[in-house]
Amino acid sequence: MFGIGDFARLGLVSVRMLRHYDALGLLRPAHVDPVTGYRSYEAVQLSRLNRVVALKDLGFTLEQVRTILDDAVSSEELHGMVRLRRAELEARISADRARLRGVEARLRAIEKEGGMGAVDVVVKKVPATRVAELSAIAASYEPEHIGPVIKPLYRELGARLEAAGVPAAGPGIAYYLPEEDGTVRVHATVPVAAGTPTGHDLRVVTLPGVGTAATVIHHGSMDGVGATFQALAHWIEENGYRSLSLGREVYLDCPEEEDAWVTELQIEVTAAGTAPRTSNATAPS
Repeated sequence: MFGIGDFARLGLVSVRMLRHYDALGLLRPAHVDPVTGYRSYEAVQLSRLNRVVALKDLGFTLEQVRTILDDAVSSEELHGMVRLRRAELEARISADRARLRGVEARLRAIEKEGGMGAVDVVVKKVPATRVAELSAIAASYEPEHIGPVIKPLYRELGARLEAAGVPAAGPGIAYYLPEEDGTVRVHATVPVAAGTPTGHDLRVVTLPGVGTAATVIHHGSMDGVGATFQALAHWIEENGYRSLSLGREVYLDCPEEEDAWVTELQIEVTAAGTAPRTSNATAPS
């Protein structure tokens, strides 16, 4: 047997924590001296200690840990629970990082206020484009909601195009449409050849052309795209235009390092005072 101090060192926990686990019934000592109250543990108890610490560190409450262990879950079941919890924690960490990047991007936009007019805007006509597309719902336009939706869409779309033997005919184009419940439908599209048929698990549509689009190039990660879109919005208003769409993103160059991305932002516009119309609708072929 091992004294409580030695057992704590072997289990990489504190003596105080072992006493706490004893009080909660999570890990009872193998023997307690009736005179001195001195606790002793057996090496076999390290297995239960490892389970207690692993589950606690994964975010389970100690009451939940006791229920899990008292139900005598198998090692395989425990590994499954740990993998699930780990995935949840990784998703939370990823979301927190995205939220932090979004805050930093907002701060950069605030710092640039007053100088947003200095953007190189090109007004041009955008032709209709034959595209393969996938779509899904995001909770909002915030980067931490868009990113986890659009990236898997493009991975899946790329895999389907490859499986169908359909090459991309140009850079990816993303656009967004509001849903009635306040969420956003994210459309990930890739241009394909004009004669590309539907089928092969592909939805092929025609992305309508834009008669007049105000466009600007965004350099860097999409976490900072909000500031560029806002600069474009200022330019549109200051130059006597009114927007007709939520905007499109054309991914001109997307290397592995996202800070080196080059993206063209497009917003359909019309002269201020003209009647509005709906745009960005797709026509299935």
